[in-house]
Amino acid sequence: MAKRRRHAVTIRAVAERAGVSAMTVSNVVNGAGRASAATVATVHAAIAELGYVPNLTARRLAKARATTVGLVYSDRRTPFLDAVLVGTLRATNAHGLQLILRDGEGVTRGEAEGIARDLVRSGADALLLIPPFAELLSGSAVLAKLGVPVAAIATGTALPDVTTVRIDNRAAMFSITERVIARGHRRIAYVAGPDHYSVVAARLEGFRDALRKHAIAEDSQLLLHHSEFDYASGVAAGRVLLERHDRPTAIICSSDDLAAGVIAQANRTGLRLPVDLAVTGFDDTILASRIWPPLTVVRQPVEDMAFRATQCLIAALGKADDAGAPSDEIFDHDILERESTSVTMPCTGDPPRCDA
Repeated sequence: MAKRRRHAVTIRAVAERAGVSAMTVSNVVNGAGRASAATVATVHAAIAELGYVPNLTARRLAKARATTVGLVYSDRRTPFLDAVLVGTLRATNAHGLQLILRDGEGVTRGEAEGIARDLVRSGADALLLIPPFAELLSGSAVLAKLGVPVAAIATGTALPDVTTVRIDNRAAMFSITERVIARGHRRIAYVAGPDHYSVVAARLEGFRDALRKHAIAEDSQLLLHHSEFDYASGVAAGRVLLERHDRPTAIICSSDDLAAGVIAQANRTGLRLPVDLAVTGFDDTILASRIWPPLTVVRQPVEDMAFRATQCLIAALGKADDAGAPSDEIFDHDILERESTSVTMPCTGDPPRCDA
């Protein structure tokens, strides 16, 4: 059955509203020619007012510049984002594509939709998303209306309308928690990130799976959620957990930045790592091997995942409009054991127990 389409806003309608020629509107949309700042602002205002979305197919045929991939990311610079950028640039450079970026912090779904719309109006032929933008935009009518291929990396689950490239976060957190338990730890804290990231729920379930398997009771006082995956949140978590009289002997963190913050706070309190405290991270960013002690981590190949997601977008751009359902690719993860967990705890409990 053919899809019914609403009456589209034309470039001529935008030109009339802005009081300029259709050629001027085209130049502003495609970044070609010359236009004053005032004209550009007027055209963008008319585009926003009328809800104009450029015809992607016509623009690809008409423009002389390279195809463009737009990346939507948080404006908080992290080693994770650096890896995403390297992987994306590897793919776009290899295929002669351009990459344009838009950032945002703490955005709502409506704001995320606005960022995606602006990217397409600025020339993006495809969109690459990282959490939480993938979760915010999945299921969005605005995203569907834009009519461009969309891929996301590092999500916690598959998304019905977006190609996803990820690891099995639940299995990964289960594996690293088992490593910590194998070292004899039974009083284990967990530091999670923001709940609106889909990886948070998946990783927490993996942690709980490991506790259940080894008959370790979950202590809600040792489970902390923070609004960011960043260093400052790790410091705050460390302050709460390490000032307890019954402090944990191990802290599992859902990002490398969180783990680095916990370690910094542990050092301030005079704890010896890993003798007095074991800490783990997640991602294996460059930070993980540079701090002391180096972090035991789940390694997800972020750079390779970004490269692959960009390849998926490039492939989709070369297909007809009906390119099939979005795909979900799961990369292998690794557990890299470093000095932050290198000491085995003595047998504890009554009766003593140090089995895994």
